[in-house]
Amino acid sequence: MNNKRQETIKNAYQCHRESMRKSLDNRLEAARATGNQRLIKQLEAEAQYLHL
Repeated sequence: MNNKRQETIKNAYQCHRESMRKSLDNRLEAARATGNQRLIKQLEAEAQYLHL
């Protein structure tokens, strides 16, 4: 694979992870605002699983 393609793939991967992190943060914030402890634990487990 050429360097340009590798760089593009790496950038896409980083953007995707950042998007997942932001989405998870927003979902966690909403769960905390409503006091949904079950959802909070589930989202925290998801973050740990994804290493976010």
